[in-house]
Amino acid sequence: MALSLTLPTASGSLAPYALRGTTPAKPDAGVKFNRIVYSAAHVVADPLAVIDPWLQCAVDWDTTIAYRRHLFSLGLGVAEAMDTAQRGMGLDWPTSLELIRRSLDAAKDVPGALVASGCGTDHLNIDDVKSVDDVIRGYEEQMAAIEALGGKLIVMASRALARVAKSPADYERVYDRILSQAKQPVVLHWLGDMFDPALAGYWGTKDVDAAMDTALGIIAAHPDKVDGIKISLLDKDKEIAMRRRLPSGVRMYTGDDFNYAELIAGDGFGSEPMHGKSDALLGIFDAIAPAASAALGALAQGNTEKFHAILGPTVPLSRHIFASPTRFYKTGVVFMAWLNGHQKHFTMVGGQQSTRSLQHFAELFRLADAANLLEQPELAVQRMKTMLALHGVEG
Repeated sequence: MALSLTLPTASGSLAPYALRGTTPAKPDAGVKFNRIVYSAAHVVADPLAVIDPWLQCAVDWDTTIAYRRHLFSLGLGVAEAMDTAQRGMGLDWPTSLELIRRSLDAAKDVPGALVASGCGTDHLNIDDVKSVDDVIRGYEEQMAAIEALGGKLIVMASRALARVAKSPADYERVYDRILSQAKQPVVLHWLGDMFDPALAGYWGTKDVDAAMDTALGIIAAHPDKVDGIKISLLDKDKEIAMRRRLPSGVRMYTGDDFNYAELIAGDGFGSEPMHGKSDALLGIFDAIAPAASAALGALAQGNTEKFHAILGPTVPLSRHIFASPTRFYKTGVVFMAWLNGHQKHFTMVGGQQSTRSLQHFAELFRLADAANLLEQPELAVQRMKTMLALHGVEG
């Protein structure tokens, strides 16, 4: 019997919807990817905690770490305590550090598991930050804490730095200090203002090309301390242009949740291997993990056609989840985890489950089905009906 339910449409009416019900492609066992791939991973809130959810943070640690183990089992690395984990939108620094500690511990049980962890300045009271030196001390504090755990750093873009920096030279000073101290090569992090309005004008200018010049100059000054840079500008041409200018051996980690399939496949440009393809550090891979793994396995085996056949249909879903206001994309990522049975509830840190409309969730459901991403279709229908009933829609 076909699975069906009634869903709201963009016009505000209701219409029947019958599922395709095709489950995700399964990755071939034992395939080693030919790209370095991190999934930025979400956190699972504890809905039974006695807290003020807009003001305090409570994490279901067991379920949160179980999801990291799921990502590891699919061959994906974990970018920990990043934007997808609601860093700066509900997840505070003490909880982030505990999350990093637990993820690193879990990775020890999985040969080859990759974890890179967000190092920022979000523990600072931004109103107390008066100088670049304050920002440097903030980075150094988190850097020391993560490296003490043996962690690899993702040097996150800093709201505090964006606020106090007067010129590109201030960015150069901060990153020179941090990179010169790093114990192992780091991943730099350039998050566009569509993800976080407080990061507008990062690298000292609103001119993206000039900002890119500054970032590339910083990398060129420390190529041995930079594993790669993750950029999330949702502009594939800017990413490709920057990728082609990276020093030898420095990776471009795509953070483009609109164009990732094309960017990961690459164009084969240039004499440097890193210039013709992107590796990945993506929030959407949390939501589409089985398909991402299967597609990357196909790419590693030279089957580009299969790679695009699996990953291409996920792009419309990703563009919907990351639609403006883009910073609310975490809600769609967690909704997918709930639909697919990876957590028992749809409650988020900071009450962020309320940031999207019922029409948004209905379209997400349709697109997830069209992309063969509903891992347990019957459960997904049951949970979607629960969501609908909470909004007064029966049937």
